[in-house]
Amino acid sequence: MPQSPALLQGIRVIDLTRVLAGPYCTMMLGDLGADVIKIESPGKGDDTRGWGPPFTEGGESAYFLSANRNKRSITLNLKSEAGLNVLRDLIREGDVLVENFKTGTLERLGLSYKEMQALRPGLIYCTITGYGTTGPLADLPGYDFIAQALGGMMAITGPEDGEPYRVGVAITDLMTGIFACNAILAALFARQHTGAGQRIDMALLDSQVATLSYVASNYLVSRHEPKRLGNAHPNIVPYQSFRASDKYFAVAAGNDGQWAKLTAAMGKPEWATDERFATNAARVKNREVIVPLLAEAFTARPAAEWMEIFDVAGIPAAPINSIREVFEHEQVVARERVRHIPHPTAGTIPQIASPMNFPDAPLAMRLPPPLVGQHNAEVLAEVLGYGEDKIAALREDGLV
Repeated sequence: MPQSPALLQGIRVIDLTRVLAGPYCTMMLGDLGADVIKIESPGKGDDTRGWGPPFTEGGESAYFLSANRNKRSITLNLKSEAGLNVLRDLIREGDVLVENFKTGTLERLGLSYKEMQALRPGLIYCTITGYGTTGPLADLPGYDFIAQALGGMMAITGPEDGEPYRVGVAITDLMTGIFACNAILAALFARQHTGAGQRIDMALLDSQVATLSYVASNYLVSRHEPKRLGNAHPNIVPYQSFRASDKYFAVAAGNDGQWAKLTAAMGKPEWATDERFATNAARVKNREVIVPLLAEAFTARPAAEWMEIFDVAGIPAAPINSIREVFEHEQVVARERVRHIPHPTAGTIPQIASPMNFPDAPLAMRLPPPLVGQHNAEVLAEVLGYGEDKIAALREDGLV
């Protein structure tokens, strides 16, 4: 069967983002086939180009490589009117503009949503900030760690009696990027019917509050302040990590049927009929009784033996893998979660494949993460129709 064209073929994204939330959003759009033009500061580029080690042999930051494939990079001095004029020309040729400057920055440069719509009717303008464009904190810069703290994630993450923890990746940035990509796709769909653009107001704090999900719902319904439970689940028991004789593993008995299978596999069938543990609600109520009993029983065997027992019994469980073990796991290998693509200075670089799978229109890693300004001449000539003399003059004046 012939492959379909890329899903976002023909869509051009003007990417004025840096660090993670915005670049992750625009990388997803690029993976889907959009032409993403990443605009960076001359010389320096995206802040994350310097975030390391590790760096490749060619000096590219692994952090930057994680969120910037399928983009073309141009450098542009937006502190000059001539540089802004180039940006205006790009906007005229764009479908989507994504930026994560502090609130009001583009407006002060003469590029409000209204002014952009005059340049490109139907433009979809997505702004990503720490706190949104309204409210008392609207003018403050945004950081993932601060959003996790202010937005409640750290209050529910970490050991019950210890320090609150941040999630091990910048989860607020990543979720904001995902939400922003969804919003942009919805706006593109709507534009097909109305011809109108949209202004999208994305905030790290909004995304973090949304990510609280059922924990927030538990609080809003009960008004009981949730506690940190380590790796345990507030609504399901047992649904947490335990230590075997040699290492930690995770087990998830998500319903009473799985609980009965678990107790039988452990040689403790009486726990399934004990009124204190027979139902999930009873187990949650008596968490402090049943969890120590389970913990003691699990120390009798190594984790690998428990995994074999649980697999036969049909109980969801897994070892707690290191990152190395993740990428050696047979399922991760079978799903080709790591791809390798050529890079102009680093030889061949590894990339985590997009989780969006379309068998009839597979996503492609068309471009490696770009060098700073790698596509200056290409974009200015191809997209804007600038001649060699004009491009050379912009370069001589330090505008690109």
